[in-house]
Amino acid sequence: MMSDIWILATACLVASSCALVGVFLVLRRQSLLGDAISHSVLLGIVLSYLMMDGRSEIAMMVGAVIMGLLTAWLAEWLQKHPLLKSDVSIGMIFTSFFALGVVLISVYAGQIDLDQECVLYGEIAFVPFDTVIWGGESMGPRAFWLALVVFLVNVSVIAVVFERYRLMAFHPVLAVALGVSVPMWHTLLMAQVSLTTVASFDAVGAILVVALLVIPASSAYLVATSLKTMLVWALGYAQLSVLLGYGLAVWLDSAIAASIAVMAGVLLLATILFQQLIQKQSQKASLASEAH
Repeated sequence: MMSDIWILATACLVASSCALVGVFLVLRRQSLLGDAISHSVLLGIVLSYLMMDGRSEIAMMVGAVIMGLLTAWLAEWLQKHPLLKSDVSIGMIFTSFFALGVVLISVYAGQIDLDQECVLYGEIAFVPFDTVIWGGESMGPRAFWLALVVFLVNVSVIAVVFERYRLMAFHPVLAVALGVSVPMWHTLLMAQVSLTTVASFDAVGAILVVALLVIPASSAYLVATSLKTMLVWALGYAQLSVLLGYGLAVWLDSAIAASIAVMAGVLLLATILFQQLIQKQSQKASLASEAH
């Protein structure tokens, strides 16, 4: 029972962090860039592991953030090429970086305590077994505390720079006219995405990170009436995806991370269908009122 609580708590924190930064990616139409960063940070993790000759979480985070920022910078630089579209440049970068990371893992398999399947799919069921020991007592899973720290960092950053992020998302031209450094705040957002991704790798893997970055925020976009309510809706969709996904995994005896991603997609589809139903009902009501 306690293991289930730790798994759900960790998954909820990971989902919340991804949903918060995902809102701004969706609003800026940069969901694919979030996908690119979530895959590219693998190379940063592997390089930091090799350079530090060990699995230092701080070094891995620093390496991942640097690689995430490099991915974003390269994507913007390549987009300036007249013959390359934005999706082409992003797809080229993240597939190349991710493939290079996999190659390095294969070549240095004896030196790197990383597995390609773990990176892709994660295994949140093992979270309760890697605990933090303080004063001889177990304080809970390491992944939970890491996810909690990253969540608090994301909440704090968004709270402090909320107006800057809102201008950057809705009025980038006005932001420049007002003297707001859009590239600087864009870099900060990319750093948040990179940090969130690497903190989630061990627990849920890259595939679920991509799903949680995009799907809850997309669902929230359909129903929200303001940026603040969109953030709240995104958090709600993320939590509901975790709860329903975990229930589905227990019922089917399937992978937890994949089940969460499936339920996130189901919730998005349900939201779209519900929106269409509401629109049809409103159209019928308006036609009926005109007929009378």
